[in-house]
Amino acid sequence: MPGRALPSFLRRCGLFAAAVCVCLPVEAEHAMSLGAPPQYAPGFTHFGYVNPDAPKGGSFNMPWPGGFDTLNPYTLKGDKEMGVGMLTVESLMTKGGDEPFAMYGLLAEDISLAADKKSVTFRLNPKARFHNGDAVTARDVVESFKLLTEDKDAAPFFRHYWADVARVVAADARTVRFEFKKPNAELHLIVGEMPVFSHKSYPQGLAAGANRAPIGSGPYRLLRAENNRSEFARDRNYWAQNLPTRKGKYNFDTVRIKYYRDDAAKIEGMKAGQYDALQEFTARLWARAYSNPDLMRRGLKRETFEDGSTAGLQGFVLNSRRKPLDDIRVRRALVLSFDYETVNKQLFYNSYRRSNSYFTNSEMAARGLPNAAELALLQPLRGKLPEAVFRQPVPEPPQTDPQLGVRPNLLQARALLEEAGYRYRNGRLVDAQGKPLQLTFLTYSKTFERVVAKWQRDLAKIGVDLRVRVTDSAVFQRRMQDFDFDISIVSYANSESPGNEQFEYFSCRAAKTPGSRNWSGVCDPAVEALLPHFERFENRAELVAAAQSLDRVLRHQYLVVPNWHSPHQRVVYWDRLGHPARPPKYFQAYEWVLSTWWVK
Repeated sequence: MPGRALPSFLRRCGLFAAAVCVCLPVEAEHAMSLGAPPQYAPGFTHFGYVNPDAPKGGSFNMPWPGGFDTLNPYTLKGDKEMGVGMLTVESLMTKGGDEPFAMYGLLAEDISLAADKKSVTFRLNPKARFHNGDAVTARDVVESFKLLTEDKDAAPFFRHYWADVARVVAADARTVRFEFKKPNAELHLIVGEMPVFSHKSYPQGLAAGANRAPIGSGPYRLLRAENNRSEFARDRNYWAQNLPTRKGKYNFDTVRIKYYRDDAAKIEGMKAGQYDALQEFTARLWARAYSNPDLMRRGLKRETFEDGSTAGLQGFVLNSRRKPLDDIRVRRALVLSFDYETVNKQLFYNSYRRSNSYFTNSEMAARGLPNAAELALLQPLRGKLPEAVFRQPVPEPPQTDPQLGVRPNLLQARALLEEAGYRYRNGRLVDAQGKPLQLTFLTYSKTFERVVAKWQRDLAKIGVDLRVRVTDSAVFQRRMQDFDFDISIVSYANSESPGNEQFEYFSCRAAKTPGSRNWSGVCDPAVEALLPHFERFENRAELVAAAQSLDRVLRHQYLVVPNWHSPHQRVVYWDRLGHPARPPKYFQAYEWVLSTWWVK
């Protein structure tokens, strides 16, 4: 995915000298990447993971969990309609799916990075048009950036992600320059990810347009959205349909998204042909819900696609802002007590692998003792870190003994809780004031109610009262934004090239910002010292060392009970759909289906 005080361009160079100033951008490029040259050279015709001759036409219906109460993708409040941001709004550049982090031209026909890396310039494609017919201009880019980063009602993620942008300047109608507070290794690329919408979209701010979709330039137009259903029509005059970054993509004439509240509705809808494809995340449903021979004879197919992406970390996050979760001994006891092996066997048909890192399934995951590159970053922080970071292998998730089960882990957990001051009385652990150790697991899904049931029973054996509260998605979102929870399920969705989003996950600033993704409440001086290394690196080796060091420090804090991941992505679909010969190396199945599949 996945950057900071710099004088302005004009103050540095002057109006006349600007034409020859050394801070001018270097030669414009069609694409840029981190760590290696872009895979696709100038003049490429299409990405290798699409069918450039895919037919256009037909309709596509897909299910999506939850519901929506706003069409505005950028506000902090409300449940968002997922298709508006994905299908109707475009960014300056778009990612190449076969590379860790490479960006190719979309709204911008080229990109120029200044020699001093303190600014980046994009030149807009003269053909780019919004759905209202207006040309996409530099003013729209500037206004989009200001709204996302300055409007108090915008989701705080944007402010954190682009915090090192000093200002954005419209040099002329088709040229926009982002000036940086300081050099940042990835900032020129991540500003290319910024959604650009017409400056006419929210003239009174986001709050005044809380339920209004932006005016975008994407391949689809929003037709209607009501009763938890949305419908999009392909723009037959789509300005970018012949660009190499769009060739073979967005082939359905109509896309309909139907929101569901429980898995039963999703399954029955798929069987009845109400949906054309879905990504199945639940192993039990994958194994049992779609295997009826009659369904297969009617053309229902199940297919797995190998996923090379970093799995990040899904887990039960422990909110360390709250007592007793501010005590590392309590957090460690909770990690020890989760019996993953039994849950995987009984509920998931042994189809998952245990996640062990914030960068699971990646070279960026810490392993064993710190290596030399890590030590170069960690040694200056020795006074801020426990000695265990240097002397002990990085913590791995505990395993359940095949013969003795989870009991040995529970005994260790109880010993830690007793060390933390709890005593076992009348079947419960109580503190010095006699208050029982009681925690609440917050979720919006009954699926996790089933998963957590085993953990509840095991914790009860050592006197811990874990309660589960299932809420609707709106209440869940509000409580997560306010950090009003003890334990919940979250996903640290890290990319092949982690960067500024790490501030959103782990910085002190984010810990104090409602709506941020610092769910655990971590605010640690050593972490604060490591985070800037995700802005300042010269090559991939330095980025890997930064990620491994951060991963190591965080895992020693036991902030998350690690869950699981699959090495494959699972898709259920009717055989009236066709798909490319292969997916990208790095992808999300539902997005790949929406953007590259077609009706036969």
